[in-house]
Amino acid sequence: MPWHQKQKQNPNPGPTAPQRQYASSTSHRKSAWAASGHFFLLCFATAFLTACATKPPATAFDRQVTHALPVTETTPLHTALAPLEAAHPNESGFRVLSSGTDALQMRIALARAATKTLDMQYYIANEDTTGKLLLGAALYAADHGVRVRMLVDDLNFKDIDQVMAGLNSHDNIEIRVFNPFGSAQQGVFERTTNLFTQIGHFTRRMHNKAMIADNQLAIVGGRNLGDEYFSASETLQFRDLDVLAAGPITADVSASFDDYWNSSIAYPLRALNHQKFDAKELDKTRDDLRQHWRENADPYNAKPLNATPLATQIANAQLGLTWAPAEFKADLPEKIVHPSPDYVSPPMQRLAELMHDAQKDFLIISPYFVPHESGVEAAGVLTHRGVRIAVLTNSLAATDAVAVQAGYSPFRVPLLQQGVELYEFKPQQKTPRAGITGSRSRASLHAKTYVIDHKILVIGSMNLDPRSANLNTELALVIHSAPLADQVAQIFARAIAPEVSYRVTLADSAQLAYLRSIGAPLSPLVWTDVENGTRRTYIFDPQAGLYRNALTGLFSLLPVNAEL
Repeated sequence: MPWHQKQKQNPNPGPTAPQRQYASSTSHRKSAWAASGHFFLLCFATAFLTACATKPPATAFDRQVTHALPVTETTPLHTALAPLEAAHPNESGFRVLSSGTDALQMRIALARAATKTLDMQYYIANEDTTGKLLLGAALYAADHGVRVRMLVDDLNFKDIDQVMAGLNSHDNIEIRVFNPFGSAQQGVFERTTNLFTQIGHFTRRMHNKAMIADNQLAIVGGRNLGDEYFSASETLQFRDLDVLAAGPITADVSASFDDYWNSSIAYPLRALNHQKFDAKELDKTRDDLRQHWRENADPYNAKPLNATPLATQIANAQLGLTWAPAEFKADLPEKIVHPSPDYVSPPMQRLAELMHDAQKDFLIISPYFVPHESGVEAAGVLTHRGVRIAVLTNSLAATDAVAVQAGYSPFRVPLLQQGVELYEFKPQQKTPRAGITGSRSRASLHAKTYVIDHKILVIGSMNLDPRSANLNTELALVIHSAPLADQVAQIFARAIAPEVSYRVTLADSAQLAYLRSIGAPLSPLVWTDVENGTRRTYIFDPQAGLYRNALTGLFSLLPVNAEL
């Protein structure tokens, strides 16, 4: 892997640091509340034993094994793509989706274009404004005879709402939950208890993001399903990137989806959900989603691509596809089902190989970036032979994961000493722009994209951090296309502009002398940016505030680096 190797395993390991942290408890005080304290302990012990019970595998439930649509099946998408595939042997077609609006429209278009199958695999799937637009599109497909399969990770699968549970009662829709951190039929209390009793199970998540229509078109990248990913949130805008893939590579994405869908820890939603729905309630769900579409499709720019079907756009060369050789790399579900210290992540391993072979530059967009000492060393090997490494990650003020920032911050000085360029995304973007750099609400970087020598583009769900390498499952497309790599390199260049991101550098002798002269704390780092045409310099993490700085300090003291 490119940035950090797995730590050597103790042959007789005891509890991990997080397990020790969660398992520890404070001393019981002798007081008048002793009796109620004993009662609480009895309840907790009962829940503990329940939580520790081994839940049956998903295969124990009434759950059909299904697979992607055969590539030989004739569909409008297959018919439209066939001559293009013949003209570009051993290549697939791609289009970068750089704005939230484009990403939402294309997903709606995929759902409308499917005539046989629609598959969705997501770490987060919210039932908010855009989430309901997408669920409405999936219901539209199911009502027109399309088989819809939706796989959602359990960590962010909140209370089962009426919409998703109602859709699951449709004859053509099945929803499964991956790696539930509780046994089937458990309630909220048991599931919460499992956070304490099964931390090793809880912390391993399916981070993959993919949507596939008729095994012919797929969208993969960094976006989950939620308003903040599609420029639709009034409070938070995630700057992200996806790619639309067409042609042969889609079969590889579908095969990976099937692996997860048929996994022993992909549980039918009906096995976890106590709610029951009849036909009338499904009709109400349908009516509610249709009304939601009428009220929100135009305001949230969900409709433009539907005017011309995707198959027609493809046939008329209007979809803007760039054809190129590509590879699809994905973790296996076994990374979670049967965790092993010997497991090597295919997407991480491939990125490491590409990084090692870089000749000119290696551009990194990773919102959660924890390189560790081995990553610093690997970067130094490249920079010392003249390869430019530039990293764009979140600033402390912009990140939605302060704990990860605590894991990243100790490596800033060593990386800079090795000649790595560091840029940190600013939280406020006041000037609207296309791509990943514009909005008036608070912005946070979320794209996971890498460019090697302006020739190879890697885009997917994986960050450069221990979690992506060792705990979560991830996927990535490796596209060998100079035009696409250059397109994302231009997005990168706009994103590191001083109006958009802070440049982090080592303090020079003049700056240190100035700090001494005014009695300020000596800082090894300085941050610079431009605001309203004026260049500004900081000696602490800019705009982060006391609370975030304090949290970063707290997390830096905790033994949780392996969980970041």
